[in-house]
Amino acid sequence: MSTARPAPERRTAYRHVLPITTRWADNDQYGHVNNVVYYQYFDTVVNRYLIEAGALDVASGEAIGLVVETACRYFAPVSFPDTVHAGLRVAHVGSSSVRYEIGLFANDDEFAAGQGHFVHVYVDRLSRRPVPLPVPLRAALEPLRVAGA
Repeated sequence: MSTARPAPERRTAYRHVLPITTRWADNDQYGHVNNVVYYQYFDTVVNRYLIEAGALDVASGEAIGLVVETACRYFAPVSFPDTVHAGLRVAHVGSSSVRYEIGLFANDDEFAAGQGHFVHVYVDRLSRRPVPLPVPLRAALEPLRVAGA
């Protein structure tokens, strides 16, 4: 039994977009950005957004987000010197977790070259035990939330 492969989404499906310049080192021997680099772009768009929104203090914040699940689907290649536009939205907010969804768009492309998600569980920095999402984080997530989140 097979299921239909999802189609790439449009750029307009995402609430926040961050341009990321590809680097020569992002390309693999096949001449396109290696799949593991897509996950670096995921981390970059989420963490930069949270830092700029004042919701993440990587050096000394009491709560930190740990990635507990991640996935990516690849639709089209991206290569240096493309600019990747990383789209970000929030699909679910729980008591201590957030599901971020990311679309990666090459240059001015309307449809995603790759799209996926990751789930952060927020934990106490020292004990590594789950904690409720901090109020500043919840506030920063609101503009990114999509229907049903």
